[in-house]
Amino acid sequence: MKHVLITGMNSYIGNAVERYLMEYNAAQGRELYRVDKVSLRDDSWERMSFAPYDAVFHVAGIAHADIGGVSEETKSLYYQINCDLAVKAAKKAKTEGVSQFIYLSSIIVYGDGAKVGESRHITASLCPAPANFYGDSKWQAEQQLMTLETDSANADFRVARIRPPMIYGKGSKGNFPMLVKLAEKMPVFPDIENKRSMLYVENLGEFVRLLVDSGKGGVFFPQNAEYVTTSEMVRAIGEAKGKRIALWKGLNPFVKLASKLPGKIGGMADKAFGSLTIDRELSTRDFEGYQICSLEESIRRSLL
Repeated sequence: MKHVLITGMNSYIGNAVERYLMEYNAAQGRELYRVDKVSLRDDSWERMSFAPYDAVFHVAGIAHADIGGVSEETKSLYYQINCDLAVKAAKKAKTEGVSQFIYLSSIIVYGDGAKVGESRHITASLCPAPANFYGDSKWQAEQQLMTLETDSANADFRVARIRPPMIYGKGSKGNFPMLVKLAEKMPVFPDIENKRSMLYVENLGEFVRLLVDSGKGGVFFPQNAEYVTTSEMVRAIGEAKGKRIALWKGLNPFVKLASKLPGKIGGMADKAFGSLTIDRELSTRDFEGYQICSLEESIRRSLL
């Protein structure tokens, strides 16, 4: 049995992974994984023992939000939570004999995605280059965590860094519920041929399960088996809701125009319709079989 500690009591991803592992136990008819969660909001976690755990899955952090007009105090908080707190938890895990520390990073460490009509592809040779303080807080944490793994004081300590694309699922926040709202309201949608890497949360749950079983460290890039076109995803959401959505290229010039506008509108257009993909080989070089849900099935489950 693997004993896993999830840092972050109210994390969407942490809760989803816990639920997935518990459902896996039920499907197998025995307790293969025991999961505990702990809040890092105060210092009480520092007094608990990490010694019983095989792995710590660190999801506690400040999620990516609107980065415009943010104060220096808020930026500092991102570094304190996403970087300093993660390193502090990892040091405690290492000192107390935990063999694996899993850090939930983000594909944002590579910078912003492409603009409308352009594409960005993440390969093994591409170096992280954060474009804002959120991505940099994640990248700074990764670099410091790597030094803990390479420190010869404990050769059995492994740090796994997960750099996922957009994660979605039932109850998720961010871009997916926005696409659901668009599918509900718009009978016609732009027909732009972009490509996006995405990750359904149950596919992530299976990936984390395999990662815990392996005890490995390193950098990992889980994603769905298929790249997604934003237009096709909106149409698939509409179909899952019993609504037919027509895709029309006549709307494409308006999207391209919006992309050229400064500020939030231009950023939203690029985020929705630019192309950002992860090389498929990066996502299957360590583990196969974790992509258990297709796009259509994942959308159906997300809307239940």
